[in-house]
Amino acid sequence: MNRIKEVLKEKGIKQKWLAEKLGKSYNMVNAYVQNRQQPRLEVLYKIAKILDVKPKDLLKEDR
Repeated sequence: MNRIKEVLKEKGIKQKWLAEKLGKSYNMVNAYVQNRQQPRLEVLYKIAKILDVKPKDLLKEDR
């Protein structure tokens, strides 16, 4: 599970903008945001860099 949706909301960033920066389709980014699909590790790091957060800030802890 990831926190991409929460981080986008906190920063006021739209999924479409993130998709453009990542070079991915809106549908792919939406799948990440809705936790229907998890990004590969290298994509997660790229998302973190674009959003100016640490990669671990995009992850939820399992409890």
